[in-house]
Amino acid sequence: MDKATYDRGLKIRKSVLGDEFVDKAITSADDFNRPMQDLTTEYCWGYVWGRDGLSHKTRSFLNLAMLCALNRPHELKTHVRGALTNGATREEIREVFMQVAIYCGVPAGVDAFRNAREVFAELDQKK
Repeated sequence: MDKATYDRGLKIRKSVLGDEFVDKAITSADDFNRPMQDLTTEYCWGYVWGRDGLSHKTRSFLNLAMLCALNRPHELKTHVRGALTNGATREEIREVFMQVAIYCGVPAGVDAFRNAREVFAELDQKK
């Protein structure tokens, strides 16, 4: 493991997903899934998200679309929160999901809207 890349990844991961979420994911890791947490932190967050070519907001839009296409609702909800943290508006997220509906199919778009609305409702209750 490259410590500098891992540390950069940890910093970015926490800034996007929140300290509490990331700390829980890492501290709850066991011998079985710890290598996956390390891989995710170092390569996903450190190497890819740490690159300068795209803003974090743009990367969030890409993740939202790809997670919809892959039918990963749990990760989608996590990344809806992250997209908001990265400066995306609800209107911009809506536009991503409209694009998803056309290119990935209306059921994928409908499910994306449903999942995002659950996240929005949860966040609105905390206000």
